[in-house]
Amino acid sequence: MSSVDTGSLVTTFQRRLWYYLFLSLRPKQWSKNAFIFAAILFSGRLLEIPLLLRGLQAFAVFCTLSGAVYLLNDLADREKDRLHPRKGLRPLAAGLISPQQAGTAAAFLLAVGLAWAFRLGWQVGIISLAYAALVVVYSFYFKNVVIVDVFVVASGFVLRVLAGAAAIQTRVSAWLLVSVTLLALFLALGKRRHELASLERPGEHRGILADYTLPLLDQLIATVTSSTVVVYALYTSLGTENHSLMLTIPLVLFGICRYLYLLYCRQSGGEPETLVLQDKPLAATVLLWITSCFFLLYCV
Repeated sequence: MSSVDTGSLVTTFQRRLWYYLFLSLRPKQWSKNAFIFAAILFSGRLLEIPLLLRGLQAFAVFCTLSGAVYLLNDLADREKDRLHPRKGLRPLAAGLISPQQAGTAAAFLLAVGLAWAFRLGWQVGIISLAYAALVVVYSFYFKNVVIVDVFVVASGFVLRVLAGAAAIQTRVSAWLLVSVTLLALFLALGKRRHELASLERPGEHRGILADYTLPLLDQLIATVTSSTVVVYALYTSLGTENHSLMLTIPLVLFGICRYLYLLYCRQSGGEPETLVLQDKPLAATVLLWITSCFFLLYCV
């Protein structure tokens, strides 16, 4: 084989390696980091370009950190993922990248993300460090503790909101934080229910599923669902000076009802971030809610 052919093979291998590493960062799930912009949206300062740029940097930081954590999570779960019909296709579970390559990439991304966060400010850095530590511990411990696992997931969303607020040096309403917590719990519980109902041997894939039952998850989902709507209604009426945001309550209620329909009647909900993009009514509701909030906050 000529040196040209050898060089071409090496280049092709390197390109595939980078591609598989990028897939392992789960870019489709970076939409979760949009919660970074909650504080700047509801503070009424979204149109201030310097602050928006800082918010975009915080978004990039959390994409970097979350990508690193996904790599670590896949590294820890690669054996169990091979038992899952969809997760078995992930690069690590499929053997397309080695554990050493994944570990090196994760360490590098964590270092870059945290350094970038501290450049944005010590508060952003501390919150980002807390997020990284929380999700790493979750990957190796908390995901195996019943109920605690979904609360840790919800805490990650709250930390995103706090990081976005810290990046632009603004306060964030406690009502907004509670609303985000409940919404994240709702999605996390829905995901657990979908996994428990759709997998043949759920306990072998995710050990914590052996501690959950469908009746328990249904009760928890019902409790969190009603709480989410009530708290959001209180936030728009008591937690903000712009009471016109109460007009968005029907959109939130419809979005939650639509998600419940998809969860219970269409057996969806395993990946909420993907479901929002795939289901047209749900996607339209989210887009209309964002547009309505922007109009009511900045145009009225």
